[in-house]
Amino acid sequence: MIPLFYGSVLAASILCTTIYIYMWHKHFEVSLNIIFTLIPIACLGYFVSSLAVNREESVLAVKLIYLGAIFLQLFIVLSIFSLCRIEIPRSIRTLLFAGCAILYAPVVNIGYGDLFYRNLSFEMIGHMPVLIKEYGPWHTVVYTAYVLFFIIGISAIVYSWLKKNQVPRTILILLVFPYVICMLCFFVLRKLTDPLELVPLGYVIAEIIYLIIAYRVNLYDISDTVVDSMEQSQEIGYVSCDFRRRFLGSNDAARAILPAIRDKAVDEVLGYKPSERKLRHYLEGFEKDPANCTYAYTVHSESGDHEEDRIFNVNVSFLYDGTRKRGYLITFTDDTANRKYIRLIDTYNEKLQAEVAEKTAHIVEMHDNLIMSLAAMVESRDNSTGGHIKRTSVGVRILVDEILKEGVIPLSPEFCADVIKAAPMHDLGKIAVDDAVLRKPGRFTEEEFAKMKHHAAEGARVIHEILQNTDDESFKKIAENVAHYHHERWDGSGYPEGLSGEQIPMEARIMAIADVYDALVSKRVYKEAFDFEKADRIISEGMGTQFDPSLRSVYEQARARLEDYYRGSEGTSAAS
Repeated sequence: MIPLFYGSVLAASILCTTIYIYMWHKHFEVSLNIIFTLIPIACLGYFVSSLAVNREESVLAVKLIYLGAIFLQLFIVLSIFSLCRIEIPRSIRTLLFAGCAILYAPVVNIGYGDLFYRNLSFEMIGHMPVLIKEYGPWHTVVYTAYVLFFIIGISAIVYSWLKKNQVPRTILILLVFPYVICMLCFFVLRKLTDPLELVPLGYVIAEIIYLIIAYRVNLYDISDTVVDSMEQSQEIGYVSCDFRRRFLGSNDAARAILPAIRDKAVDEVLGYKPSERKLRHYLEGFEKDPANCTYAYTVHSESGDHEEDRIFNVNVSFLYDGTRKRGYLITFTDDTANRKYIRLIDTYNEKLQAEVAEKTAHIVEMHDNLIMSLAAMVESRDNSTGGHIKRTSVGVRILVDEILKEGVIPLSPEFCADVIKAAPMHDLGKIAVDDAVLRKPGRFTEEEFAKMKHHAAEGARVIHEILQNTDDESFKKIAENVAHYHHERWDGSGYPEGLSGEQIPMEARIMAIADVYDALVSKRVYKEAFDFEKADRIISEGMGTQFDPSLRSVYEQARARLEDYYRGSEGTSAAS
């Protein structure tokens, strides 16, 4: 009966490993691979122990069991740290593996020494082989190591649950079960079911849970899923080589673009055939000036029809292995449609220029609408600032109108238009603020406010990414400054940079007044709306400390229009 149980468990463990191999993905953590290798080995040891007919076979079974058990503890801990995104230095990983090897060394010597077992003998009790042994001191050391590994693994899970919001809670919960089940079987249930041991059954249950983890884990790794999706789309070609320009590989899309590399052998140095010479040219240009690493590559149609030519944007970057630079990565992105559009614009006659201008304006409008939609999406996450974007945009427009009327501050109409256009983007950085902070129904703690402060710098970064390819460099800079510095104060006590006086860009100084005015006269989850008199007093008192004093007259001239706006139908959430 016992051999049948152990045999069934062994078969189940092999089946689980087979399923894992079928599911296997190149991005799976290596610790999972080893776990699915060690568990069948340990289960094999239990099966062999139930069929042993002499002392030697029984000792061999024990060695297999402990081979799986000792190293399994290490790789379970390593998998937990990896899935919890806690980095373990290579030196520590190496020391842990060496420690497990040292732990296992006396097990290998069972039968020849007495460090692990003493007074070893073999008997058949009924039809059941039994290895009668007296535990040596090293046996206690191994069991102590089990407990230490368990404590480390559970501690990592608890720490990640409390501190690492980016680790999926489902994975953390699943990681607890196999660990606890195996330890229960090992330390508690084995004495209740003697001579039958439930440890191998615990291993199989652990395998099943790890199969579920393996199935879900890649869904949470956005970098891996994006790379796989891009590879499947076959729209981007990749060619890689090391620093000595030895060819490392390419994908199908790259081989279609550069047919000559189809027969290129891995580790072969790039030569001087036309296509390879092009690759060398790109690499040489990147080495001379990494900032200027974008080129164009044309694939001519076989029919010779110029309209069928395909044009690719070529980009060179470093090839990374983790955080280490290992070579170069050359990417080819089909830019034919864009190039054709540019060529069409270049060849348009005067009659069509108006239509082009109209379409361009439509594209700009779509771009602006996209930005506004993104800003509105960010605002929808914040339960305390409904309508804030629209109201502050109107406030900026009113202030800018007064600046142009007064003419005291020499600002160009183009600059003023860009400030008005950039105003809705000032809080885009809140997209990076955690919901638990952003949607908190009350005042922030110091820690929460510190997290909220990050939205200013993050907003500048997001805008830089969105507008990095825009031709309107002036608007891009103004939009970044509005997001980055609208919480700076004239006296230098603001954030994120602690700028003071004229170090603060003018566009941010204007935005600051509109932003604070709206916060004062609007209802928030942590306060009621202030009346206009109190808001005016606070703004006026802040001139020279919080706000640019040169804008005092601008604000005073704009005050009546601001109050009229907030009294109107569009300012229904504000004070009356």
